[in-house]
Amino acid sequence: MDGYKDGANALFILLGAIMILAMHAGFAFLELGTVRKKNQVNALVKILVDFAVSTIAYFFVGYSIAYGVNFFSSAEVLAAKNGYELVKFFFLLTFAAAIPAIISGGIAERARFHPQLIATALLVGLVYPFYEGIVWNHRFGVQEWLVSAFGAEFHDFAGSVVVHAVGGWIALPAVLLLGARRGRYMKNGAIAAHPPSSIPFLALGAWILTVGWFGFNVMSAQALDKMNGLVAVNSLMAMVGGTLVALLMGKNDPGFAYNGPLAGLVAVCAGSDLMHPLGALVTGAIAGAVFVWMFTLAQNKWKIDDVLGVWPLHGLCGAWGGIAAGIFGQKALGGIGGVSFAAQLGGTVLGVAIALAGGFAIYGVLKATLGLRLDPEDEFQGADLAIHRISSTPEREANW
Repeated sequence: MDGYKDGANALFILLGAIMILAMHAGFAFLELGTVRKKNQVNALVKILVDFAVSTIAYFFVGYSIAYGVNFFSSAEVLAAKNGYELVKFFFLLTFAAAIPAIISGGIAERARFHPQLIATALLVGLVYPFYEGIVWNHRFGVQEWLVSAFGAEFHDFAGSVVVHAVGGWIALPAVLLLGARRGRYMKNGAIAAHPPSSIPFLALGAWILTVGWFGFNVMSAQALDKMNGLVAVNSLMAMVGGTLVALLMGKNDPGFAYNGPLAGLVAVCAGSDLMHPLGALVTGAIAGAVFVWMFTLAQNKWKIDDVLGVWPLHGLCGAWGGIAAGIFGQKALGGIGGVSFAAQLGGTVLGVAIALAGGFAIYGVLKATLGLRLDPEDEFQGADLAIHRISSTPEREANW
């Protein structure tokens, strides 16, 4: 029976890893549909290559920092328990690789290619696993201190803060250090709109992410006997709440409508195993409102050219999710309990601080040494031709 149990757990977490791997296609198409046509190829290539670099960085460095585990053993040892430890690495890698995928959307259309790959290696190898280890592996005594101070650990079931807030708050300094796309904000105060190049591709990306998210959240149980349908229904309700509020506040704008479910799903990750479905609905609805309001404010008032709005979507909605778990996870509001609002707030603030420090340090050094931005001429003609020497529609570029 142990063999069947090990095999079932390995298959369970492997299916989760495959679903989250598919989400990276969602990141790619969401970015492809949002950026201008001259940058579509770059969006596709970035997501794929960032995943490959993330795999190397996490396998050799990051996973060991987070969990104290390495794979420098014989294949016979690694195959124990139906290879569960290996597929667990694969599963957690897909979370880690979401960090550069998130950042990619914020720095789109003007970032150089190879400096970003260096940033990916450093972030996935060092910064992300440092905080991941604190939250999910009790490294460095932070969780123990929270228990002694507030009576509960920081709870983040599927990564509202560990993955999304960290990714979003790392992206913010990258966006600020890069600066806005040329021609985006005029000296006279006018703002040049860059509408999405393809609403169908944007919608496809959002749908792929939404479907994959049920692996992201449900399979975070990491064992078949710990799986619970509550997580799935809470994810569903948060998705719906985010969609409807974003549609309403965004005045039927399809970009807001299709980012609304993502905002709700980002926010519900942390407490999806604790909340009542009604609490998840409210959590998602608030996240949808946060995204529309803060995206508009950042773009139009503060002139932060975050192309896909990854800071409000992942950074702010992720932070809200960490805090929401401490509110709607309480028994008084229909939750399972065992969480502390103060611990949730403290753990969230720590994640934001680590992300900001890591983001400013890595992108600041890269800007001072290698440079982050494309040359003006390359940015004008687009990253597709400047970096990859081909456009997404190359009919006019036939050579003989």
